[in-house]
Amino acid sequence: MKPIFLIGFMGSGKTTIGTELAQILSCTYKDTDHIVEINQGCAIASIFAHEGEQAFRDYESYALKQTIDAQIISTGGGIIERSENRHFMKNNGIVIYLQTHFEDINMRLQQDPTRPLWNHNDINEKRKLFDKRLPIYEACADYIVDTHQRSVEEIVKDIKENILMHNHKT
Repeated sequence: MKPIFLIGFMGSGKTTIGTELAQILSCTYKDTDHIVEINQGCAIASIFAHEGEQAFRDYESYALKQTIDAQIISTGGGIIERSENRHFMKNNGIVIYLQTHFEDINMRLQQDPTRPLWNHNDINEKRKLFDKRLPIYEACADYIVDTHQRSVEEIVKDIKENILMHNHKT
């Protein structure tokens, strides 16, 4: 099976879905944000605070390359902003975009202190970031899975069916 890269805006459920999908399919799983935190020995929020977003993006690109031996990979929300990352995912696996409505993300992240790009911006800046990334997610994706008002189980089932269909074609 080709590796599965889950992309989507922060709060779209990539880690939750990736973990569940890996468990159901008995696959290996990695999360680029988790790899960055292990590699750097601190939380992402701390990296943003002390080194800035550019340093985090460098660490994130490096972490993505460390996922090559995993079958299910959850990525950070901004990983698609670098063309090298988009090319890596497209050339090495199947890219699934977890499409999530802005209102759902806003509700999910209201009480999450671990999101520097979310917590330090007003609603208009958050919306601009969301709108900026949306066409990049869509262009990068092999499959788009709508997460709106769907359970983890429904989303995982949808992805599983898409993976099986994709693997049958190749």
